[in-house]
Amino acid sequence: MCYYKYTLNESGQEERYASMVKVYFDKLYRYPRKAEHAFVAIPLKKGELKDIEGVSILQNKEPVPMQGKVTSRYDDGSVRYMFLRFMADLPANKGCELECEFNSDRFSDYNVMNVSRTDSGFIVNAGELLYEVKNNSGHIFENIECAGMKYTAKQFVGPVLKDGNGTTYEARVGEWRVVEQGPLVSILAANGTNITDNDDTHVDFELRITAYAGKPWVEVSYRIINTTYEPLRLASLVFYIKADVSKQMDASLEQMNFDTDTDSTGCGDGAIDNSETKGPVYHTRGIHDLAMLEERTPVSNIRTCAGSSNYKTDFYIGTGGEQVNKTVTAHFLQKEANEHFAEVIYGTFFADRTDSNGGICATIFQAQQNYPKAVKADANGIAVMLVPEELEDVVMQSGMAREQKFLLHLHRPDETLASLDNRSLIYQMPDRPHIDPEVFKRAQVFPDIFSDVVNENFEIGMAARADAHSRSYGMLNWGDSPDPGYTQQGRGNGEQVWSNNEYDYPHSCAMQYARTGIRRFLDYNFVSASHWMDVDVCHYSKDPLRIGGQWEHTAGHVRNGIMVCSHEWVEGLLDYYHFSGDERGLETAIGIGNNVLKLLDTPMYAVPGEANARETGWALRTLMALYIETSDDKWLGKCRWIVDSFHTWEEEYGGWLAPYTDNTAIRVGFMIGVAAGSVIRYYRVFPDEKVKQMLIGAIDDVIENCKLPNGLFEYKELPSLARNGNNPLLLELMSIGYELTGNLEYLAHGMRTFRYIMQSNVPGTNGKKQVIGDAVIGSGGSPKSFGQSFIPLTTYYNATSRHYQELVDAGYVKIRSEYDRFFM
Repeated sequence: MCYYKYTLNESGQEERYASMVKVYFDKLYRYPRKAEHAFVAIPLKKGELKDIEGVSILQNKEPVPMQGKVTSRYDDGSVRYMFLRFMADLPANKGCELECEFNSDRFSDYNVMNVSRTDSGFIVNAGELLYEVKNNSGHIFENIECAGMKYTAKQFVGPVLKDGNGTTYEARVGEWRVVEQGPLVSILAANGTNITDNDDTHVDFELRITAYAGKPWVEVSYRIINTTYEPLRLASLVFYIKADVSKQMDASLEQMNFDTDTDSTGCGDGAIDNSETKGPVYHTRGIHDLAMLEERTPVSNIRTCAGSSNYKTDFYIGTGGEQVNKTVTAHFLQKEANEHFAEVIYGTFFADRTDSNGGICATIFQAQQNYPKAVKADANGIAVMLVPEELEDVVMQSGMAREQKFLLHLHRPDETLASLDNRSLIYQMPDRPHIDPEVFKRAQVFPDIFSDVVNENFEIGMAARADAHSRSYGMLNWGDSPDPGYTQQGRGNGEQVWSNNEYDYPHSCAMQYARTGIRRFLDYNFVSASHWMDVDVCHYSKDPLRIGGQWEHTAGHVRNGIMVCSHEWVEGLLDYYHFSGDERGLETAIGIGNNVLKLLDTPMYAVPGEANARETGWALRTLMALYIETSDDKWLGKCRWIVDSFHTWEEEYGGWLAPYTDNTAIRVGFMIGVAAGSVIRYYRVFPDEKVKQMLIGAIDDVIENCKLPNGLFEYKELPSLARNGNNPLLLELMSIGYELTGNLEYLAHGMRTFRYIMQSNVPGTNGKKQVIGDAVIGSGGSPKSFGQSFIPLTTYYNATSRHYQELVDAGYVKIRSEYDRFFM
């Protein structure tokens, strides 16, 4: 909900402006969370706020600790998006509301975090925890102090990389830099490289350390980049935390031989009787027996623990420093039942070692989703196995990157295992607040996706489409899914063809989140955008036309892939940047934009009409999005060039026809839809009558030449392809026609297509999982489907539902029973 104040403008007219926005937390955990770290993105209408100096977040009318930044501004300098970190007291088993005041006189003076530069690096004091990093070091940390304990540099080993040839690399960390700094959160980053003994091969990486004020934990991010020209086989990638510098650790994993019968209830309720168990390793499920087992495994004798879950956590607890470990492989995932939408949570995955001085617990973020993974704890320390040795290799193609994250939780010796398990689970599924969709609607940062008429059938259908994609597990696959159509057509030479975020699926997820406030859609964006930034973008190549660009859908994500303007998007990455605060979303989007600019200078795009309307259409959408985001005129030159080329194209070909066979040029309705959907974005920023008439002409041309007698549009304008079309982009075309003219007839032309799509079956996500290559692939469809359909369906629905009765009265609705259920 948004609250307003009123003022008089220069003309003496009354204007309203937003003064406060409600921030909502849904019910989540059974225990209260005190001073819990959270964040929220809030969009603003142009001209509403010049800066965020007066912004404050209140709980029960009192200001809470806050750290904010502006992630985007309008061309007049006013705030477009602000990203706010804050701490809140969240109640047990119920939701709560906070308030964000825009012009507040109440502010928290909380300022625990301190980042200080040293001669050789940085020292970060987060209150509960202090750590130091040094430049040009062989260790991630120089030291960490927390809960009366101190770990020194030589206790942190790695990550140690071993490739498929058995070569072990030494990690060298470069210069540290501050990414973000404030009273609540600090993020330091450094680039580094893995070097072989003879220094002839190097594999780069990026490190990030995120510290949280008042909390005894830090998040470590390790992003490996294949900076070789050949596929890189990761035989192992392991991070060790030694109990002391004299200890030796290796990647070996002992067999955990326990009764692990299938849990037939499917609810994690299978009981494990430990009444007669003597150790040295105990096995239990859930937290019920933890207190009893803690008595049998005193920390004075080194307690070890490894836990994983999808329902209740499954614990291995050792005494006397006995090794315990957890592994996740393709075989394990294929046979384990899990009902979560795994972008939100699959379960947790952690290891802990505690002695009489204290302990350290390491939780790998989304370990199951990013298999293979393992953790182990023994007398010598903890091993965080981002790629475990001798389980399953990971093969990264040249130019690929992949980030993996884990939480290091340092604690006192009396910290209970239930408490460690609780924090590990919260790390996997943090509280995510949301704001009212009305705030997004009023800010006008998205197209017309917010419904005035709420129709349950339509909302059910949109949620089903957002959820319907298959979940594909695997370190290089998580966040993407294959496209069955492309695969069956043989485009992967018999292999799975990965979607590579075609049609900007993350953007559709972000907008679905904005219009509903439902958190899983935000998690969909986070997961898919993370994969996109790492795997679907080229980070290293001999070819300058590839650097920073996005790969078109292909086998193995990049193998035999190409880069073309029709398959490079940025809006979902920009959404990710605004909603997560991660500046790499913006950096990746700008890199893609630069790649598009380079591609547009190649001969393929030199002659209007030689490429299809989709090619330069998507390029225009990408470049306009970057102009709106940055207000940088560098993006406009090619935008105007593309619009001019569409004018030339129309004049020379009599429409936006695309080359097909050597002797045909045909209308492809959905490609014209892409072009029009992009040109309209240019027109909304730079209104021009000539552009308007060109758009109307293109839409009329499709209606005249591509409409079938049955009310649908044909697939393509050839006798061999003039089958029933079901592409939703034709609906966006009709919505644009109505937007430009106000003529309801444009909406009438799309009604049959809209009904056809909404009544079509949506793939289900319940079904058999398959191990295919390096992936475990669940049932469901391609993410491309929702990415392609979201804007067309929502914009068409909104325009039509607002004028449905007028369409009925005008005689455009022939059989009301077919359409009332969607629009009333």
